[in-house]
Amino acid sequence: MNDLFDFPPAASAETLPLADYAERAYLEYALSVVKGRALPDVCDGNKPVQRRILYAMHRMGLAFTTAGGPKPVKSARVVGDVLGRYHPHGDSAAYDALVRMAQGFSQRYPLIDGQGNFGSRDGDGAAAMRYTEARLAPVARLLLDEIDEGTVDFQPNYDGSTEEPRQLPARLPFVLLNGASGIAVGLATEVPSHNLREVAAAAVALLKSDKLGDDELFALLPAPDFPGGGQIISPAADLREAYTSGRGSLKVRARWVIEELARGQWQLVVTELPPQASAQRVLEEIEELTNPKVKAGKKALLPEQVQLRQAVLAVLDAVRDESSKDAPVRLVFEPRSRAVEQGELITTLLAHTSLEGSVAMNLTMVGIDGRPVQKGLRRILQEWVDFRQATVERRTRHRLARVLERIHVLEGRQLVLLNIDEVIRIIRRADEPKPALIERFRLSDRQAEDILEIRLRQLARLEAIRIEQELAELREQQGKLDEILGSPAALKRVLVREIEFDAKAHGDARRTLVQEERKAVAEVKLVDEPVSVVVSLKGWVRALKGHELDAATLAFKSGDALYGTFACRSVDPLLVFGSNGRVYSVAVALLPGGRGDGVPITTLIDLEPGTQVAHYFAGAAEHTLLLANTGGFGLLAKGGDMVGRNRGGKSFLTLDASERLLPPVALGPAHTQVACLALDGRLLVFPLTELKLQGNGGKGLTLMDVDAKAPLVSVATFAAALEVLGSGRGGKPKEEKLGAAALEAHQGKRARKGRKVQGLVKVARVR
Repeated sequence: MNDLFDFPPAASAETLPLADYAERAYLEYALSVVKGRALPDVCDGNKPVQRRILYAMHRMGLAFTTAGGPKPVKSARVVGDVLGRYHPHGDSAAYDALVRMAQGFSQRYPLIDGQGNFGSRDGDGAAAMRYTEARLAPVARLLLDEIDEGTVDFQPNYDGSTEEPRQLPARLPFVLLNGASGIAVGLATEVPSHNLREVAAAAVALLKSDKLGDDELFALLPAPDFPGGGQIISPAADLREAYTSGRGSLKVRARWVIEELARGQWQLVVTELPPQASAQRVLEEIEELTNPKVKAGKKALLPEQVQLRQAVLAVLDAVRDESSKDAPVRLVFEPRSRAVEQGELITTLLAHTSLEGSVAMNLTMVGIDGRPVQKGLRRILQEWVDFRQATVERRTRHRLARVLERIHVLEGRQLVLLNIDEVIRIIRRADEPKPALIERFRLSDRQAEDILEIRLRQLARLEAIRIEQELAELREQQGKLDEILGSPAALKRVLVREIEFDAKAHGDARRTLVQEERKAVAEVKLVDEPVSVVVSLKGWVRALKGHELDAATLAFKSGDALYGTFACRSVDPLLVFGSNGRVYSVAVALLPGGRGDGVPITTLIDLEPGTQVAHYFAGAAEHTLLLANTGGFGLLAKGGDMVGRNRGGKSFLTLDASERLLPPVALGPAHTQVACLALDGRLLVFPLTELKLQGNGGKGLTLMDVDAKAPLVSVATFAAALEVLGSGRGGKPKEEKLGAAALEAHQGKRARKGRKVQGLVKVARVR
């Protein structure tokens, strides 16, 4: 088990450092989980527990042999035999694996034919193993038929009382046919199922040509084929990348039909669901959308919950599950009215339920060399082909040995029939007839033993004719077997012929449609109108219609006051800047209107613990903002660059512990200059062209050379003139207007110190 790792030698025979012992023990445990429980084998596609269940059922005589098949037995009997002989673990683990191999909605080609309640895709569990019965399905023959023909190695079971196979002699790559899912220590696997005919065609093509191109390979095996059907909408390039690297994500969705009813009415009927979705889950999602619950810690529904409920109820009237034995999946959605556009209802359902989602692909498995590795499609098929070639070669040698043994025995019988009287005389007279026969006719021990066991009826003349016929047939078989072993081309022809035969016998049509589509995005219809966003100092926000707003008429809660107003449009975002550098975004359309005080901004976003709201800005996503901090750093960014998808905001600005964010500055269309004001009264003016857009945020560039004693306190952009606000002697508020001539003294390059503004004792900000 430890051959994959090099462990440090022990300090002595009696002692071992704890760190070395822990490392060795954990690596042994990890390898045991990886190879002994969680990951499938590329050769037969099975995990150890699955392989043991199939082998135990084969030994119990439950293999499919006739049209009717063997009679099924209680699942408890199978589980008991598996636990007692091969799998020393809990019965629930073995039964769960047996159940999964019998579920047609879990495996593309179920290996076990189950009778009784084996669960449903809605999450219903299987009945207890004392109530269900099981036998091997016909397709399991492809794994077990050659098990006794010397095709695979056997190993002792857990207590050494019997043996079990290391792999099963799979006639097709079942690791792709049924897929696998598992989590090991440091590794995980998620192999989707595929269509048998397509996998067989790809394997045959790879056998016929070692130089098969990727385009030809992916044309034969374009995408997974899920048990429940559905549709794969990922682009071909994404599928190709996933198959090449062994890892990716596939976008999947349900399939549906539109049923026309009387008087122009219609209904949407979902007939196939994507993987990991179920009718019960979809119904629960619809219930949550149309009847949302107040989230923990909140006193009322969030605005986005209310908006989403209104959007769904505007197009959907009712939903019901009409699934039955004849129709495994039939979800019926009735529109609000016949005037609802079909595409609008479909898009709404796809965007907000599991009718559309994604499926992970992680082709990690135990390779032919025994190492767990993430593999691409070509490597998986090539390793299985190599395994199958070795299997068929071993099977051929085993069959040839049996043919040669039979020829050897029949040649001895021929010799007996030619000298039957003398043979009878030797047997009657000799005390030890076996050595006498060997000495007289130069027979082998095996031939002499066979002659002594011959019945009298086999000494008839007709038997000699039968021996001649059988010998002729056996020598013909010997020639064919010798040809297979002596010619790689003949061996490949046998492989191709067998794969094509199995594909014809067990293959079926593809269930999952592969057709590229755009991901469904539900667009909320908003009225684009002018609004004014009002923000208070304590973080209460609201949106009032129009831009003609008199700030003096605004009322606030006791102890609160106006932070600012922003003239924007109803389709614009409100940006909330946190003290930690994160930027949170809220759609202006979600803000309450009317004459009230609004709502706290903390009910619309999820602030991290210890984070405070620093500043706000509402405006078009195309607006460019200048963002600066007291440390003298700043950057330009579009408003749309800071809009995030979730309430937790977007990490955008990098701030040191001693730095604070300054209010964001919106660039005007004619602004060409940047003004930076330090606490000690220094003013620096430089061209706006010295800054650049940084859509991903970050620390920014140095705007002005400042220090902790005199940090940056204000920034502004302007075209020609500038005002510096502060106070004069005696603390009296004062403004200094700087025209073009006065600004020349403060002009410089970015990151310089600047010069002090004359006429002000203290400075506050620039505008």
